[in-house]
Amino acid sequence: MKKLMMATTAMTMIAGAAIAEDVKIGVILGFTGPLESITPAMGAGAELAMAEVNESGALLDGSSVTSVRGDSTCIDSGAATAAAERLVTSDAVNAIMGADCSGVTGAILQNVARANGVVMISPSATSPGLSSAEDDGLFFRTAPSDARQGVIITNILQDRGVEEVALTYTNNDYGKGLADAFQAEFEAAGGTVTISAAHEDGKADYSAEVGALASAGGEVLVVAGYVDQGGSGVVRSSLDSGAFDTFYFPDGMVGAKLNENFGEELNGSYGAYPGTDSPGAAKFVELAAAADFDGTGAFAPESYDAAALIMLAMQAAGSSDSADFKDHVFDVANAPGVEIFPGELAKGLELLAAGEAIDYVGASAVELIGPGESAGNYQEIEFADGEYATIGYR
Repeated sequence: MKKLMMATTAMTMIAGAAIAEDVKIGVILGFTGPLESITPAMGAGAELAMAEVNESGALLDGSSVTSVRGDSTCIDSGAATAAAERLVTSDAVNAIMGADCSGVTGAILQNVARANGVVMISPSATSPGLSSAEDDGLFFRTAPSDARQGVIITNILQDRGVEEVALTYTNNDYGKGLADAFQAEFEAAGGTVTISAAHEDGKADYSAEVGALASAGGEVLVVAGYVDQGGSGVVRSSLDSGAFDTFYFPDGMVGAKLNENFGEELNGSYGAYPGTDSPGAAKFVELAAAADFDGTGAFAPESYDAAALIMLAMQAAGSSDSADFKDHVFDVANAPGVEIFPGELAKGLELLAAGEAIDYVGASAVELIGPGESAGNYQEIEFADGEYATIGYR
């Protein structure tokens, strides 16, 4: 410790080097609300990256990193904005890992992040509208846009010979954005969407919505909803009434809760959510298991990557100030440079400190392709024997 203090003092006197600090990263996710069964692993993923960096002692001359959590609720923009304001003004976070759902992410970006000049990297906000949102260069995401997911859904359905589907979506930015992207892509490819109907979350009875969907017909019901909310309600009513027995599940519906809620009733149904078979994905699953959480959970790898990119960009800039490191996020995320995988954050930090370039591949094969945009990969799932399993990658 004495040697470290002497070295730090000498560097400060000679070159004005940065002094070790307590860097704070806000982790704002829907710990309550329609994604509450998914977000624990997401939060754990982000904090796993922070723990790894802390153990290395290599960030910004020995700076430590602290996670400060906030609840986005996923659906209440007012509550999410208030939580983000607290993180920025009271807790003085240097950056935000989050938010999760698209509507609250957009609200935080416009009302808090831009107003205070704070970088935010979302692991799961997928609305296509966020790609063109005014962000002052502060917003990024490690999950792909639903413009990409619309293509993925179409390809999977076509590969299975499906020509007609009914579509229901949760009535918010995420649901509407995904529904529009999918319908446009599916119909352009020659498919038919017999009905595209919104559903509200929090209802006890979805028989009226399912009745309208059933009347329109379709070989498959595409459910662009939330597994802890109305999406599961629509599925339950569909199964109980016999309206549909085969479903397609986009990312917001994929989680262990789906197995718990329906089990063998969903055998033969399928879907997809962001994921990759890259070496980094397998490594992350191992690290997550050692940390006692499920690394295969939806958006957990993307959460690890979002936190990692924040810290690596800070190192590249030599500063924890968002104004300084926002312009380095793309640099550390993309080639050229030495590839960095989960468990190798210390290596990445050391290379950056030595002036070397890195290409952060991470747990989700991160590649940033535009403002607030990730190229993204998907893993295809199918239900058999009462639970879903990954059957391929797209």
